Amino acid sequence: MITATSMTFIIALYIFMLAAFTGYVVISRVPSILHTPLMSGSNFIHGIVVVGALDALFNATSIYGQIIGFIGVFLGAGNVMGGYVVTDRMLAMFRPSQKPAPAKKEQQ
Repeated sequence: MITATSMTFIIALYIFMLAAFTGYVVISRVPSILHTPLMSGSNFIHGIVVVGALDALFNATSIYGQIIGFIGVFLGAGNVMGGYVVTDRMLAMFRPSQKPAPAKKEQQ
């Protein structure tokens, strides 16, 4: 049996804070014109996040771990869905526009 100590919580909190800070710094330095292509290209990373969150959820031994795992799965799935929506909208810009068919004249 693995026991969780207060030190493991502090280490996990430290890693989380470093990841959040690094993510903020990296994303804030990306020009806004590149956000859409980067979002569409990083959908696979969000899928890996969902798999990791599912692993955390299924291996949680306390109710708090299960809550955090569920929130991770929920937010990761939202990221995946948002990435596909953004990709679809981006690809729609490159589709040829549909021209309306000419109106038929009524025969009398």
